Amino acid sequence: MVGRGAAVWTRTAGTGPQRVLPDGCTDLIWSEAGPDGELLVAGPDTRARLAPGPPGTRAVGLRFAPGQGPAVLGVPAHELRDQLVPLAALWPGAEVRRLAERIAEAERIADAERTAEAERTAARQAVQGRLLEDAALGRLRTAEPPDPVLAAIVAGVSRGTGVAGIAAAVGLGERQLHRRSLAAFGYGAKTLGRVLRLNRALDLARTGVPFAAVAATAGYADQAHLAREVRTLTGVPLGRLLQGSGG
Repeated sequence: MVGRGAAVWTRTAGTGPQRVLPDGCTDLIWSEAGPDGELLVAGPDTRARLAPGPPGTRAVGLRFAPGQGPAVLGVPAHELRDQLVPLAALWPGAEVRRLAERIAEAERIADAERTAEAERTAARQAVQGRLLEDAALGRLRTAEPPDPVLAAIVAGVSRGTGVAGIAAAVGLGERQLHRRSLAAFGYGAKTLGRVLRLNRALDLARTGVPFAAVAATAGYADQAHLAREVRTLTGVPLGRLLQGSGG
C-alpha cells in the first residue's frame, strides 16, 4: 500500500465479460494481454464498464482512493473519467518503458522458479504490485501536497451532507467546490456521493443484509430508490449483480 491512499489488486479474466463497478477510484494497471503486456490507467467511472481481455488474461493494479490518483498520474481526474488509456499517454515514454521492462524481468525471474504454477503466478503478481507501488511512490515524492479539502468532501458526501453544506463547511463557494471535485475525483461531489453510497450498499448486501435494511442503512429513501440507483450505475438489477453476472 502506498501510504493509506492505494491498494494492490489482482484479477484473472473469466470466460465472460467482467463488470467493473464505479467506486470513485483511479487505477494504475499492468495487463498481461498481448505479447509484451501493457501499462494502463483506468479513470474514475460514472457507470459500470466491462473489462477487456480474453479469458485467462491476468492483470495487477494499484487502486488509488478517491482524490489520490491525480498526484501520481499527473493529470486532473476529470480528464480520465470513464476512460481506459495507455500510461504512455500520461507519463514520458522512457519512464513507462523502464517500468514495463522491470515488470517483464520480474516475470521472467518468477517463471524460472521450480515451483507450482499457482505459486509462480502469486510470486509474479506480488512483484508486479510492488513495482507499481514503487513507481507511484517515486511520483509522489515530487508531487504537490494533496488538496486539504478532499478528505472533508469525502467525509461529507459519505455522511449524506448536501453540496451546499459541504461547501460551507470547507469555506468554498459551490462552484469552487465543483471545480476542485472535478480535478480530484473526476466528477462533482453529488456524483461522488452517489458512487460511494452504492459501494456501501453493495458491501452490506453481499453480507446477506435484506435489501430494505440495506436501503435504510446506506442512506436511500427506500428500497425502490436503491433498486433504481443500482440499475442506473451498474446496468443490472441488484439481485443479478450479487450473483456475479458480468453480462
